[in-house]
Formats: sequence, structure tokens, C-alpha cells
Amino acid sequence: MPPTASIAPQALDTGPAQPLPLPGPTRGKHAETPATQRWQRASARAYGLGLAPALVVLAAITLLPLITLVVVSLTPLSLTDPAATFHFEQPAGNYVQLLQDQRFLDSLWVQAKLSSVGVLLQLLVGLGLALLLHSGSRLLAGLRTFFLIPMVLPPIVVALVWKIIYTPDISPLHALLEQWGWPVRSLIANPDTALWAIVVADVWQWFPFTMLMVLAQLQMVPRDPLDAARIDGANRWQVFVYIVLPYLQRTLVVCALFRLIDSFKAFPLLYVLTNGGPGTVTEVTNFYGFIQAFNFSYWGYGSAIAVVMLAIIFVLSALISRLGKATGERHAR
Repeated sequence: MPPTASIAPQALDTGPAQPLPLPGPTRGKHAETPATQRWQRASARAYGLGLAPALVVLAAITLLPLITLVVVSLTPLSLTDPAATFHFEQPAGNYVQLLQDQRFLDSLWVQAKLSSVGVLLQLLVGLGLALLLHSGSRLLAGLRTFFLIPMVLPPIVVALVWKIIYTPDISPLHALLEQWGWPVRSLIANPDTALWAIVVADVWQWFPFTMLMVLAQLQMVPRDPLDAARIDGANRWQVFVYIVLPYLQRTLVVCALFRLIDSFKAFPLLYVLTNGGPGTVTEVTNFYGFIQAFNFSYWGYGSAIAVVMLAIIFVLSALISRLGKATGERHAR
């Protein structure tokens, strides 16, 4: 056999290693060619033109009224003096007067009681019913649609229903109490119970909102932590407090935010049931603003009350959101 030619090691030496050429900005897989850039600009322009009508309508129904409200609140405008529309000699005059208006300050306290107690009860009742419905009871599952009836009724209808309930002459509740030997005077005519009667009606109308939100979240709670906790001997209360409740926390915060904002708009109940009375015990801030604007025609003063309400709602919403976020981060740790 002929001898095999051996390859010298020097034949493999090709010199120092040359670095591989890196792709430039136009050599990449996702390089943007001029045609691509033109297409992106045309797409963005078409997207903006498509959104423009909706943005114009949104600005017309939200931003423009808000600006008008703030501008009017800086004037002494009233129907008795229409020329005062553009008088800005004392732009803070209405707000200074609010700080000295004891009736306005009292309305803030009434609003605070109505909102805090009402929202808290709505969360508790909605959470409790959601837990019962999630337990798998066939009887409660059949009543699920029944629980939704108050929320789908128009607010004025809810107010009329509770007007009948609270009127002794036609109320089935008062007739039943009289048969049991417990005659009760009208709850909405009693200064000690009028506000709490409105709270009960408000809770009855809006607890289904919390119930639906919590029930939907309960169905997404993972089963593994629950099963592990039961195997370790945790009782129902411990499972709820340490596992279920942290999963529900963000949902409860969202419910509290929505219901807090809506509690400042509980106008139909107040208007139909008590009209702010007896006296001013149920006169909340928005109802007082309505009286100033439409009963006394002080539009500038009523607008200032609305602006203050808007600022209070914004601050409270921010505080609740931050509190819920901080508590959620603490549970995550």
C-alpha cells in the first residue's frame, strides 16, 4: 500500500482568527426599509384618523362640560344676574364661601356617613352571598338570578319600591309589624332613622354588583393551595383568611372604588324618599348642590360644590387604590 500522506500541522494554521462580521442596522432580520417606514407612518396616520371621531365625541361629552363646570364655579353666575357669567373679579369667592357655609359642611358629614356605611355593607353582604353561592348549594344557585333583580331595576323604580315599604299606610312591612304588636312610625320621617333607611335601600340595590364580581373571582382561585391547606388541617376560617381573601383583595378594592363613586350620586333615593329631610339630616353634598343650582338659581355656587365633590372623589379613589396595592404587595411577600 502506498504510504498515506501526512498533513503538516502548519497546513492547518490559517493565521489569527478573524472576527465574524456583525450585521449592520440594515442587515438584521427585522430591518426597517424605507417602504416599511412609510407603511408604519401610513398605518399610524390611519389609526389616528379612525380614532379622531371617537375622541372628538368623548371630549365633547366629558372634557368640555368639565371645563365649563370649573369656569362657571369661578363666577357668581345666577339666573337673577345672567350678566355675571364672565365676571372673574373674585374667582375664589364661591370656594371661600363654601368654607363658611355650615350647611355645606354638614352635608359633607352626611355624605361621609352614607358613603362609608353603605359601601362597607355592600361589600360585606355581597362577599357573604358570593361565598354561599360558591359553596355549591342548589337552593342558593337557583336564587342567583333573584339576587340580581335590584341591580337591574332603574334607580327611580327602586326609590318608589322603598317609598312604599317606608310609608306606614300602604307598607306591607308596617302592617306585618303591627300584627306582631310592634307598631313602628315611618322610618324616613324620623330624623334618627331616615339616613339609615336610605342606606338600607342603597345596599339592597347595589350589593349584587359586589356579589357578581367576587363570585367571578372565586371561580378563578386555584385549587392546589386550598387542598394543601385542608390536608395540613386548616379550618374553613383559616382557609378563607389566609388563602381566599388575598385572592379577593383586588376585586374588593375595585368594587369599593366603583361603589364609592356611585354613592356620591345617590340622588333618586334621596329625592323620592326624603327630599333631603327631615330638616337636613339626609341632605348630602350633591343634593345640596342641586338645591343651590336649581331651587335658588345660584349656578356658580352650585358648580363650586360639584367641583369640590369631584376633587373629594378623586382623592378618595387614589387613597383606596394605593391602600389596596400596598396591602396586596404585603400579602405577596
